[in-house]
Amino acid sequence: MAEPALLVTGNVNVDLVLGEIDGWPQIGTEIEVDRAETRAGGSAGNTALALCGLGVPHRLISSVGTDSYGDWLKAAFDDAMCDWIKDPGATTVTVGIVHKGGDRAFFTTPGHLQTMRAGDVIARLPAAPHARSMALISGGFLMPDIIEGSDRLIGAMKQRGWRVAIDPGWPPAGWTETMRAKMLGWLGQCDMALINEDELHGLLQATPTTGGGLDALVARLPAGPLHVIKQGAEGASVWREGRRVASARSPEVSVIDTVGAGDTFNAALLARLTENDDLAVALEAGVQTAARAITSYPRRYR
Repeated sequence: MAEPALLVTGNVNVDLVLGEIDGWPQIGTEIEVDRAETRAGGSAGNTALALCGLGVPHRLISSVGTDSYGDWLKAAFDDAMCDWIKDPGATTVTVGIVHKGGDRAFFTTPGHLQTMRAGDVIARLPAAPHARSMALISGGFLMPDIIEGSDRLIGAMKQRGWRVAIDPGWPPAGWTETMRAKMLGWLGQCDMALINEDELHGLLQATPTTGGGLDALVARLPAGPLHVIKQGAEGASVWREGRRVASARSPEVSVIDTVGAGDTFNAALLARLTENDDLAVALEAGVQTAARAITSYPRRYR
C-alpha cells in the first residue's frame, strides 16, 4: 500500500465514559448514571478512529502499555494503519464524566503516556507522499517527552516533507508560563494550529470578557500558521495572517456525548486538506462530521 497522505501521532489511551450527571455529587455519596462505555480514546486515538469511520487511509504512530488494556486498545484500531510503540507498564486510562448538556470533565492516570518518547516517533516517520500531505501532533501535553521533544518532532516531519498541524490540548498543570512559552514556540514552527476557544483564552491569559473577541485574540498569536479555532456549538473558523478566511456554523443537534468532538473535527478537516486546499470545504466537513459523531450512539461519522 502506498504511504497515506495523513499521519497522526500523539496520545492513545483507554476511555471510560460515564454519564450523564447534573452537577457534582457531594463527597462520600453515590449516584447512578444511565450509561457507561469503555472505548479506545485519547486525542490522537479519537482522530484515528474517526478516519477509520470515514474510510480515510492514514498512519497512526503511537504507544500502548504492555498490560491487557494495551492489547485491547490495539485491537480497536485498523492494524494496517498503525505503527505501535510498546512501553513497558500499565496503559493510561481516562475517565470522562459527561454532564447534562454535553459538557465533560476528564480524570487521567499517568500510565504509558508518561514514557512515550519523541525519538521513537521520529525514528518511525515516513516520507510524505506528496506536497499536500498532513501530519498531526495531538494531545502532546499528556506526554512529558513529547512536550520536550516537539521542536525536534516538528522539524523532523517538515524535513520529511509533511505539513504539520498541532493540537496539544489542555495542559494538566494549567497554562503556566512554561507551557504557554512551549505552545507559542510550537505555533511559530508549525503550518496549522488546531485549538478550541477555551484553550485560546488559557494560552493568552484572557477571559471571554477581557479578550476582545476572537479577532483580537488571534492577532496576538504567532503569524506563521493557519489558526483553526474550534467554537463548539458555534462551529469553527480559520485565520491566515490575522485575517478570518473561512468559517462554518455547526447545525443544531441533540447532543449525546461530546467526548472526542474536536478530534473528530480534526480528522475530517485534515483529510479534506490532503485532497485540496479549499479551507471552506474542509472546515464544513469538519463541523458536519463532528456534529454527526456527537449525536450518534454507536458513533457514526458519515
